Amino acid sequence: MTRLGFLVARTLRQEAPLAALSVPQEALLRDLAGKTVALVGNARALTAGGAQIDAADLVIRINRAPMPSAQSHGTRTDLLALATALPLADLIRLRPGRLLWMSPKRKRLSWATARSPGFYLHPLEDIARLAAALGAPPTTGLMMIDLLSRSQAARIDLWGFDFFASLSLSGRRTAAQVPHAFPSEKAFVEALCARDPRFVLHSPPG
Repeated sequence: MTRLGFLVARTLRQEAPLAALSVPQEALLRDLAGKTVALVGNARALTAGGAQIDAADLVIRINRAPMPSAQSHGTRTDLLALATALPLADLIRLRPGRLLWMSPKRKRLSWATARSPGFYLHPLEDIARLAAALGAPPTTGLMMIDLLSRSQAARIDLWGFDFFASLSLSGRRTAAQVPHAFPSEKAFVEALCARDPRFVLHSPPG
């Protein structure tokens, strides 16, 4: 696809041409099989865990992925799950090995992101299914958790997830100012952890 063709497909919301730029979901899931995964959320409460995060086979971060220190957040970014366009400075800072576009808002997807090696576009039907279950649009983090639950990853450690109790390092908005159902997401993750021993939710200290 040419850049012009991409812009037309994005503007006209033509999903099929955009999806053709993505690796199949099955291929992404195969790449996760047998791996230990650290999924790092952006809760302000994450103050430790860096060494354990970096020890995972794969480190997945979310959106702008603020990293206040290596001690708290580690240093690696193997996959970056996005729902927003990132400034070049953030991409240079994070140096992700692979970009995953999780947002249903395809108009925010850039040509550079769509043409990046191993690019993955999360299917609209998966997003809609989660939104129906939660009663609100899912966060990028919850979409990744749901996707990981369908993989054959050996272990999934969840860091920096407190469902907005400590707010986000990415901004100053409160839970009431974002369009997500955090109590529903918390219940979803707690139920998943209870039935799937691969998932470990690391609570903040104290």
